[in-house]
Amino acid sequence: MTTTADTTARHQVEHTASTSASASAGYAVVAEVTRWPLFFDPCLHAEVLESDGPSERIRLWALVGGEARSWTSRRRFDRGLHRIDFRQEQSTPPLAWMGGYWRFEPDTEGTRMVLGHEWASATDSAEAEEWIGQALDRNSTAEIAAVRDWAERSDAWGLDELVFDFTDTVEIAAPAAVVYDFLNRADLWPQRLPHVARLDLTTTPASGTTAGADVQTMEMDTRAGDGTVHTTRSVRLCFEGRRIVYKQTAPPRPLLGHSGEWVLEPHDGGVTVTARHHVALDPDALASWFGEDVTPGAARTRVREILGGNSRRTLEQARAHAERPAGPSAGGEAEGEEGVA
Repeated sequence: MTTTADTTARHQVEHTASTSASASAGYAVVAEVTRWPLFFDPCLHAEVLESDGPSERIRLWALVGGEARSWTSRRRFDRGLHRIDFRQEQSTPPLAWMGGYWRFEPDTEGTRMVLGHEWASATDSAEAEEWIGQALDRNSTAEIAAVRDWAERSDAWGLDELVFDFTDTVEIAAPAAVVYDFLNRADLWPQRLPHVARLDLTTTPASGTTAGADVQTMEMDTRAGDGTVHTTRSVRLCFEGRRIVYKQTAPPRPLLGHSGEWVLEPHDGGVTVTARHHVALDPDALASWFGEDVTPGAARTRVREILGGNSRRTLEQARAHAERPAGPSAGGEAEGEEGVA
């Protein structure tokens, strides 16, 4: 349900929904901002810049109208009331400013979830205000539905049973720039990586709206060990020489979400390269994928083996490529984006 109230320059809107989940479960989904890329389709990456307990400053990267944008927000928590207030620090046109809140109110059937927004347009254009209102309605409806679904999964399974992280690290005796180039030049993967049958890559140069990240959108066909070919789609945020953040926009079963990053830390004699994975399991797909008796713990182990194996092969191939004095590019695996087949 949506309710609105407008003044001359200020607009207010609330989106509500009911869930059988507890208020604390819904609150926890929204509070864990670094997990948002797994929960919300438009969200590409989230970072906590500052935190003092009752409040935090965050940076988000998200797809807005099909384009990657970044902004910072302040959030304030009231765990007792199950409420989180937020406000963008510097909104970009067509917004002049935006803030809002999440509330989770226990009722006789579970929880009433409320997502409220307050905003103003940067212009007096009726068309701009209509566009903002329609976009906000679409996004809020999708967000509150995602929170409901994850809160109910959390109560049924336990959030930490379904959502997990892991890392793999290697030392490479080569300049960080060479290793970064190997990971960044996805356009060369069909020549460098035998399992890549096709790769379409679009790169948008870094700008202020992306907080300094080149944005890569890629669609890749890969050959599995049995000869079958499957397609994956990802968006990558590339921070020159330092790290590459990625999100699978269509994760394979049995995953509901998969994102991660490559982090490069130069030092005397080479570079430390870490591959981080953030994974959300689909509890409804585990039995059909891994067997009727599989537990979430066993599924996490199996997924970690598959995705981690892909990452470790990538890191080893990056090392072979970077440490080779001369010659053709090394092969290897893409960053675990080919799924869990």
